[in-house]
Amino acid sequence: MEEAGATYTVDDALLSVGFGKFQTLVLVYAGMGWVAEAMEIMLLSFVGSSVQEEWNIAPNKESLLTSVVFGGMLVGAYSWGVVSDNYGRRKGFLFTSLVTAVAGFLSSLSPNYICLLASRFIVGIGLGGAHVFASWFLEFIPAPNRGTWMAVLQIFWTVGTILEASLAWFIMPTLGWRWLLAVSSLPAFVLLLFYNIVPESPRYLSMRSKTDAVCMLEKMARMNKMMLPHGTLTSDPKSEFDRIHDSSEITPLITDQICEISITSKDTKKKVGWTSVFDKLLSPKVARTTLLLWIAFFGNAFAYYGIVLLTSELTISCNLNAPLLKLLKDNSYRDIFVTTFAELPGLLLSAAIVDRIGRKPSMSILLFTNCFLLIPLFWHQHEVLTTCLLFGARACITGSFDILYIYAPEVYPTSLRTTGVGVANAIGRIGGMICPLVAVGLVKGCYQTAAISFFEIVIFLTGLAIMFFPLETKGRRLSDTL
Repeated sequence: MEEAGATYTVDDALLSVGFGKFQTLVLVYAGMGWVAEAMEIMLLSFVGSSVQEEWNIAPNKESLLTSVVFGGMLVGAYSWGVVSDNYGRRKGFLFTSLVTAVAGFLSSLSPNYICLLASRFIVGIGLGGAHVFASWFLEFIPAPNRGTWMAVLQIFWTVGTILEASLAWFIMPTLGWRWLLAVSSLPAFVLLLFYNIVPESPRYLSMRSKTDAVCMLEKMARMNKMMLPHGTLTSDPKSEFDRIHDSSEITPLITDQICEISITSKDTKKKVGWTSVFDKLLSPKVARTTLLLWIAFFGNAFAYYGIVLLTSELTISCNLNAPLLKLLKDNSYRDIFVTTFAELPGLLLSAAIVDRIGRKPSMSILLFTNCFLLIPLFWHQHEVLTTCLLFGARACITGSFDILYIYAPEVYPTSLRTTGVGVANAIGRIGGMICPLVAVGLVKGCYQTAAISFFEIVIFLTGLAIMFFPLETKGRRLSDTL
């Protein structure tokens, strides 16, 4: 018998059903999305030099192969965020997976440099929507252990980078870069294979149809062998707009039979516009957070992808003879493989501290430590010391970036979550576009000190920006509207 007048929110429901079998399956699917993106990004460390040798292209064109992917991600990060907030999280990552899979495979068949450039740009558009997986998974997790489970999700990214480094080590010397591109597109096809059984976010459904949201929450409770709270589902208590305008704000618990035949009601809420989104993101309530978040994403993306690319460049000194140069290039596969494992301690460290000391101090500490580790690289060091320093730097920037991906979806409301994170991701991709010119261009031009100085400045300023975030989200409930 229900208590008269009793209500509960999506947060209350998630707390009651806990983290169980249902969320584990969601975690695996979202994780595969991260594996797919990580592999497509990581391969940029390997294919550039091989393409340069095969087609005899200039070094700046080799760097462009990396930058053009981030250019596509800039477009995709914004676009898929708007699509996901307007039409659902499932729609968002369906199209990202489709574009990534098809364009990734077709890029392996490119007959010339221009076709490869165009196909990799389209791959970047698909990869730009990978943040939707993080926001989608976040909306299934109870608030108390949200940070820890989001950190666990990041392990799949590391799995993808390690898998790609392993594939490159075995495929590149024998089969070549085309086979690496083709094999790396397979995880995106796996996402499409299981798409039909993937659930929609209950928090998104709650914004659109309380009936469908209750159905989804009941499925979660049954699979986890738990019970929903007594009463009726209501909106976020802070969502005054919803209480006034949403006639379906309170929906009684319904039977399993009704759930089976329920059809999602038409969306009567105002959709996020393609241009008006910036008015919301820069509104007085969130403008400071938005601008600082853009700086944080730019700096973290610049540092992360730059350190990945530096691993294959800093061990090679200037003016080497051809045989020694070839030997060092062969060793770079090993160095990248080794430093990729640095992401594991970075993930473990971030998981250990994110729910204990908070998001803001965790990111700042890791970024400032990163600055310290890069100082010796102002000068050319022995290959072993260089690899060790980059190992530590990779661990720190991985931990910082992972926590940023936890923080960003938490700070925005459901109505703007994937759009806000998408735009921030797009800003980050600008950092990804610039870093190849610094990490590859300056180092190859024998300007190592200038390159490291650039990294130090960007990382330090990013750490400062994070300290000025106005909100700490540790243990904080997610909101539905501004």
